[in-house]
Amino acid sequence: MTTRRILLGTGLAMLAHPAARAQDFPVRAVTVVTPFGAGGLTDLSTRVIVERMSQDLGQPVVVENRTGGATSIASQAVTAARPDGYTLLMGASSLAINPALQPELPPQKPLEALVPVGLAYRSAFVLQVHPSLPVRDLADFIAYAKARPGQVNFGSSGTGAVNHLCMEMLSRQAGLQVVHVPYRGGAQALIDLQAGRLHAMFSAVLEAQPPISEGRTRGLAISSRERSAVLPEIPPVADTLPGFEALFWQGLFAPAGTPDAVVGRLGRALTVATDDAGLRRRLAERGVTVQTGDAAVLRDTLLADTALWGKVIRDGNIKPD
Repeated sequence: MTTRRILLGTGLAMLAHPAARAQDFPVRAVTVVTPFGAGGLTDLSTRVIVERMSQDLGQPVVVENRTGGATSIASQAVTAARPDGYTLLMGASSLAINPALQPELPPQKPLEALVPVGLAYRSAFVLQVHPSLPVRDLADFIAYAKARPGQVNFGSSGTGAVNHLCMEMLSRQAGLQVVHVPYRGGAQALIDLQAGRLHAMFSAVLEAQPPISEGRTRGLAISSRERSAVLPEIPPVADTLPGFEALFWQGLFAPAGTPDAVVGRLGRALTVATDDAGLRRRLAERGVTVQTGDAAVLRDTLLADTALWGKVIRDGNIKPD
């Protein structure tokens, strides 16, 4: 009888233990794995957000950069981690792009391997052209490119990058035949645009602002449906091509199997961070729109972009380099 009571008590304790751990979460530092290198806009934005999350959680939140594999190395590190909430992924638009562009890369089914925690932010892209092009707005650019099929080129930070897919989507909607010139990162592409070796490219707002302001490039349109506070004079693409919207986003994910209570606690901390007026102001100065959104919003964003970019990739027969 005593043995049975001991076994029963042990079993009940084991059942209660996960709930107790979830209730006390966190009791140590949380690691957020990002697929992007240190020092860039995505890395800086992540660090600003998790710094504010740490204040609410009462524990340090540490950023770990794991680059490579078209962001799959970072994803694999998190999907293989213990589902206890202490290892998270700052996932990005690539989770929606890779299944169509590089289906062999894990996670092939992100929503089976990862649990959405919440949306962190969105970032738009500005269509820039070299000032030598005789165009003043997007309508001019479309007319110019239509009159020269196959003669207008555009750069990107790599095949399948969001700024590449932005131009592919614009070209399809406008009926253009333009030539893609992929780079390994957007910095060299922007240098070549300013030098006149490229005609056009979409760049992140913060990257586009200096050359546009200094007249080294000309900004024509922004990929979001609203104007940017950084470049308020540049109208949305949607003003010319109704319905157009193409954004880069990042959001927090946990490994599948993470307790709901832990996911909820992390989600509340993310909401507190993204609701912070000072944080929003800091990121707005970088051309980043902080987007408060719970797990359902992040899930819907991932599903919508998977459909959107999958169609662009299939229709354009886009293959990885």
